[in-house]
Amino acid sequence: MDQEKLLLIPGPTPVHPRIINSLSLPTVSHVSDVLVSEFKEALFNLKKIVFCRSGEPFIVAGSGTLAMEMALLNTVGRGEKYLIVSQGYFGQRMAEIGNVFGLDYDVIQCEWGKAVLPEELKKIFSQNKYAAVVATHVDTATGVCAPVKEYTDIVRPSEVLFILDGVCATGGIEEKMDDWGIDIILTAAQKCFGVPPGLAVLVFSEKAVQKRKELGSVSAYYSDILMWLPIMRDPSKYFSTPCVNEIRAFCEGTKIIIEESLDVRFKRHKKAAKAIRAALSELGFSFFTEREFLANTLSVVRYPSGIDDKVFRSEYFNNGIVVAGGLGKTAGSVFRMGHMGNISKSQILFAIEALEKTLDSIGYVFQLNSGVQAAQEILDSNIE
Repeated sequence: MDQEKLLLIPGPTPVHPRIINSLSLPTVSHVSDVLVSEFKEALFNLKKIVFCRSGEPFIVAGSGTLAMEMALLNTVGRGEKYLIVSQGYFGQRMAEIGNVFGLDYDVIQCEWGKAVLPEELKKIFSQNKYAAVVATHVDTATGVCAPVKEYTDIVRPSEVLFILDGVCATGGIEEKMDDWGIDIILTAAQKCFGVPPGLAVLVFSEKAVQKRKELGSVSAYYSDILMWLPIMRDPSKYFSTPCVNEIRAFCEGTKIIIEESLDVRFKRHKKAAKAIRAALSELGFSFFTEREFLANTLSVVRYPSGIDDKVFRSEYFNNGIVVAGGLGKTAGSVFRMGHMGNISKSQILFAIEALEKTLDSIGYVFQLNSGVQAAQEILDSNIE
């Protein structure tokens, strides 16, 4: 059996032993008391994590892409238009979904590595009529963290729905659904929640649920939230068999987040990002993302001159670490390192030690242990 690798891609993320234990429990009936209880707890905790007092949470077998589809099909009708605020690769996916279902949209697309500025959104938003504005919080291709609160300040005074793709942010970066005026947060289990892939996760505001009801019929069956709403309110009811073990694991993942406390968790993600970037900078790497838009959940890292992408990632893998290659126009020139979920200090230091070992083995010249020391200083400090 191959040596276990530390997964530092932009999701799936390392899975905590408590979550693994939940997955290993015997499968129970999807309408059993134990599953109903844990399903309810997961839904309750999910609302806490996105700071939602009212609204309706949904946990459905699927992926983040299903969550995107559910968000759009339940809020945008034919003859209406939505606005995509795209920071990169995954904003385009919101356009592709619209194309498939015959929905109309506009796109604000910034240069990769930057974020759409609030004034750009304000300009196009004031000139057109939209049913919804859709924004990616953190784009996993570009490492950009968007100024979401500033976006919502623009949209909130209107009746337009604000939909946030939180796939690489929810549970690791603050998202105050009620206070900011977010109408839908969509995400997935395998990123900041630290649970294996398999669940599409959403929270709808009361306004967003009402919009679905006003639409009447939609081009969806499995993706129709009105089919799922009775189950989310009472998981003992049946529509489609849920992922029993995955939901139990997700419940455990939300408990870990609540126990840590959201404020502490957000600060830990910020410190982890600083430590990893300090180490990488010390070793001669740079970053694709503009400094002011760097996300706390992943880094898109440029290679120093002379390092081959495939050789580096292959050797890093041999030394125990899995990172991802670049997407689209960044392929071959960067690697993407996730640092989100339940990643620990010891795992961060192990990753930097393995990085130095990798660089040494491919003939890259650097000061031995300098990256580890740079990361250690940040991790041991009181800075937030």
